[in-house]
Amino acid sequence: MEFINWQDHGQMFEIVLNRPDAYNALHEKMLEELKEALILAEESEANIMLLKGSGKGFSAGGDIKMMLSSGDVKQSEHVIDTISDIAMMIYTMPKITIAAIHGAAAGLGLSLALACDHVMAEKEAKLAMNFIGIGLVPDGGGHFFLERKIGERTAKELIWSGKKLLADEAFKLQLVEEVFSGDLNHHVDVQVEKLLCAPLSAMIESKKIYQSLNVERLQKTLELEKTSQVKMRLTKDHQEGIKAFLEKRKPQFNQ
Repeated sequence: MEFINWQDHGQMFEIVLNRPDAYNALHEKMLEELKEALILAEESEANIMLLKGSGKGFSAGGDIKMMLSSGDVKQSEHVIDTISDIAMMIYTMPKITIAAIHGAAAGLGLSLALACDHVMAEKEAKLAMNFIGIGLVPDGGGHFFLERKIGERTAKELIWSGKKLLADEAFKLQLVEEVFSGDLNHHVDVQVEKLLCAPLSAMIESKKIYQSLNVERLQKTLELEKTSQVKMRLTKDHQEGIKAFLEKRKPQFNQ
């Protein structure tokens, strides 16, 4: 794989977003590779799966150049279907899943991190559900995962404002389970060791119960996000948002 690194450590399956020159922005090829890696993770005997990013951050979200080139509705639908598959695979993974965030976790990158069971963030990390800045709605189950963690009212505030949260702010909102300082890999190792001393099979069974209760709602959310995202990508606001981003100026939205 070119943009995803993975390694089966036996007790833990590690997946690394590996496009550091673009802050691990997710384009179509990278998304397809991530889906392949998740299939391998699910098939492995590991009871723990780790998702993290290489370079200076976790993921800046969806790739802007991909959005510019995906004017065709069918292509947009294919990309969003892949994103939805990835979100569902992470949420239903029959393992304890960990997202280890450093640097930026924005947009789709944040949605995928929140799909994990345990989200840990380095103290200087910045989290944002910032689709609004380019005239889009969250995808990757972002609506579902935000509502489950922080409730509808606060979720809407974050979605509509696109506000950047420091790790401590995210922790206070209960958006992440852990904030750490220092070496990411060390703190991941500490968390993994704690899990390995726990009755993982019982934990995974509890996870499956919650999945069974909620998976239909996640599926419905993903379907609604797809419909809305395809619709929003055809709007003038989205085109203005992309143009403003590339020109490094404030967008002038008018629908």
